[in-house]
Amino acid sequence: MKSVRIAGGLGFYGDSWRPIKASIERGNAQYVASDHLAELTLAILQKDRQRDPNLGYTRDLVPMLSELLPIAIPRDVKFVLNAGGLNPMAAREVLLGALKKFGLKLKVGVVLGDSVQERLDELQAAGVSLAPMVHELDWRWDEWDKLAQGIVVGHLLECSGQATGGNFGGDWRSMPDLAHIGYPIAEVWENGDAVISKAPGTGGRVNFDTLREQLLYEVHDPRHYMTPDVDVDMTTLRMEEIGLDQVRVTGATGRPAPDMLKIVAGYEDGVMGQAMIGYAWPDALAKARAAAQIIQQQMVENGLKSEETIIEYLGYNSIHGPLADPAHIDDLNEVYLRIAVRCADKKEAAKLGRLFPPLALSGPPFIGGAGGMMEPRGLLGIWPTLAPRAIIEEYVRVSVEES
Repeated sequence: MKSVRIAGGLGFYGDSWRPIKASIERGNAQYVASDHLAELTLAILQKDRQRDPNLGYTRDLVPMLSELLPIAIPRDVKFVLNAGGLNPMAAREVLLGALKKFGLKLKVGVVLGDSVQERLDELQAAGVSLAPMVHELDWRWDEWDKLAQGIVVGHLLECSGQATGGNFGGDWRSMPDLAHIGYPIAEVWENGDAVISKAPGTGGRVNFDTLREQLLYEVHDPRHYMTPDVDVDMTTLRMEEIGLDQVRVTGATGRPAPDMLKIVAGYEDGVMGQAMIGYAWPDALAKARAAAQIIQQQMVENGLKSEETIIEYLGYNSIHGPLADPAHIDDLNEVYLRIAVRCADKKEAAKLGRLFPPLALSGPPFIGGAGGMMEPRGLLGIWPTLAPRAIIEEYVRVSVEES
């Protein structure tokens, strides 16, 4: 029975591509599916494009492929990436230039038409990774169970080392050689059955627990994992360890693709000003709290107009918030006070940072160094909405150019 081997690539913009080399050289990968985008990444790319209209793509694209393509091309390994971000045409031009420089010949295709920024008014007035498997295994776009299996496989591959023992919430100490972790590789057969593994000789681990944790990552409803291609039911799924670092994945079921597609739009949401200052034992938290009171009082006296203010104590509650355990607050070795404000403009946000330096000599005893002033920066909010797929897909097209 025919199969295809797909290797997981990057899990985010800035991830390491070194493990991909092992997947190509020792993992017999035919495709590398690399995920560079997230909501935060889109915000970063939008700021890049606002500074320079020729940007808007993830700039790890060219250095990554410059290193990987010389070993991938002789093995006929193909890359599927979303690194084009908000400006896929510019990404292709930069990549083609790099390919010519290194004397590499390659077809580079980009998918266009999924950006709706220029069509928001029209859409509002109207009311509103599967590719390698479908291509290689001749799946139809209405074979819902196969598509569901494919989506599950893609979901297991999308976060690089998170499926192979990285960021593992279980017995993370037992994960071997994370310094040389291998990224997941999926071999998928015509009937949709798949085996998840990793390249031989790499670190980390592929087992039921590491894959189960990744499977449920960012899944709100396992019975209805909605994607543009299929509505996946993960509750019918079976995962079975069949060998060292080998897990068979079977049984996902699917329902017809949704009529609506999700749009994620960003918008300017004010400017953030922030500053930090550190305090050491004894009474580290008490010192930080006293400093916070001073700053809050001075914010009022200086007329700082903040639409939102966040006060947190790194080393105590910056992660757990109100659930932080107060039992040992007197024994904390060090605590950093961080205050952040969201303001209407940069001038207003900058007022906060100027309040911190005097704390060095006019507040509780601190650990020395500067007051931790940070340059105000613009904030982007996220606006998710839905639109009928028909009025999106009619604009989607593929453009291919050869170096």
